[in-house]
Amino acid sequence: MPDVTYDVVDGVAWLTIDRPDARNALNTSVRQGLWDGMHRFNHDDSAGVLVLTGAGDKAFCAGGDLKEMAETAMEVPPPDFVPIIGRNIEVPKVTIAAVNGVAFAGGFLLAQSCDLCIAADHARFAITEAKVGRGSPWAAPLPWMIPPRVAMELLVTAAPISAERAHQVGLVNQVVPLADLRSAAQAMATTILANAPLSVRAAKRTVELGRDLGLWDEADRIWEPVYRSADAQEGPAAFREGRSPRWQDR
Repeated sequence: MPDVTYDVVDGVAWLTIDRPDARNALNTSVRQGLWDGMHRFNHDDSAGVLVLTGAGDKAFCAGGDLKEMAETAMEVPPPDFVPIIGRNIEVPKVTIAAVNGVAFAGGFLLAQSCDLCIAADHARFAITEAKVGRGSPWAAPLPWMIPPRVAMELLVTAAPISAERAHQVGLVNQVVPLADLRSAAQAMATTILANAPLSVRAAKRTVELGRDLGLWDEADRIWEPVYRSADAQEGPAAFREGRSPRWQDR
């Protein structure tokens, strides 16, 4: 079975990370499946809105596969490590994240990069990279989306926030019971599909004007020494070995 599935329901493409036993972590197969799914959506005339979600009820996506990272001794992720809408892939049509559980690290990235976000009421959001010595340059647009002090809290504490808190600060559009998540996302997508496509695409581009895309390059420069540090290797290794990391600050 593929780790990412693609289905179209009444004009809505559902791109689902289907690796629930591993909390839908971003291993090589999942990352390739996400790339393939987004390219397919871009060329799919039968689908006008994409919903990105995860299988199961525990995780939307728990982030990168740390065991795989430890095995490969990954330093700076390549530019095409995972699709980031607006950074390394253009998706003119509207995208919705339907967050069915934890959205940590790379999972937070995926939810952040979608245009809209609906979360199950038990979902949690966190930028956990500081816990494992990794980097989050992809968070550069976050202070444009939510208050800067909330962005700072997420980045430096690596502590999760609830779906309700995420809704309060503007990261999430709606919070619904898990049982209603799929229908709520489908309903929002259907509402968008009923509108004039040219107007919808222009609206998306207009909102994106407020984001300084130059921030990406500067964030990459800031985070490169972190990725290349000994601590960036220690974090995934400690996770793989089931122990606390021993930071060296180098």
